[in-house]
Amino acid sequence: MSTTGSQKPTLPRCLPGMEGIHRYWDARHESFAAKLIPGDIYVTLQNELLVTTLGSCISVCIHDRLKRIGGMNHFLLPLQGENAGTWGGCSSATSTRYGNWAMELLINTMLKQGCQTRNMEFKVFGGGKMGGGKSEDVGQRNIGFVIDYLSTEGYPIASLDVGDIFPRKVHFYPESGRVRVKKLQHVRNDTIFEREVEYSQHINQDNTDGSVELF
Repeated sequence: MSTTGSQKPTLPRCLPGMEGIHRYWDARHESFAAKLIPGDIYVTLQNELLVTTLGSCISVCIHDRLKRIGGMNHFLLPLQGENAGTWGGCSSATSTRYGNWAMELLINTMLKQGCQTRNMEFKVFGGGKMGGGKSEDVGQRNIGFVIDYLSTEGYPIASLDVGDIFPRKVHFYPESGRVRVKKLQHVRNDTIFEREVEYSQHINQDNTDGSVELF
């Protein structure tokens, strides 16, 4: 990234197809950041900060130790369809709100940048129990899915911070692979739950414009 005088640094170029991700200058960290919501995946070749907030959702952060690049996804539900039995892959905005597509697209995007799976570290976050007794425990379903997926595909989990009753704010530094997680103990769980329910309704309505802002 470059600067001219006192001007803000120039937004670094992103990979093709990821122009829709919300990116901004984070003055506190003196870095550009990409903010992910459900259905997003983002892989960067730059030293950008990747940020998301999770309730019952899951984010997987992948860091390539040799190339020092990384990516993150954010998915709301484990599988698309009750009978989804294969992982598959799809670039549709709606499909990537489901774990099976979100994982496949994230990994494939990393591989297209020359990464090799033996050099990848996988870190998993989220899956909190939101909404009390108002719904089934979607967080546990998400946790079960992602652990099963990574085990089946032979990817060891380097770090795991899942479950509990609190939302999480996740900061991922893809160049180093470092992740900072803050549990938001003063954010009402039912607020997060209601936003996730609202978002799931947008999925059912096949809303693909990616414009719903949760957090």
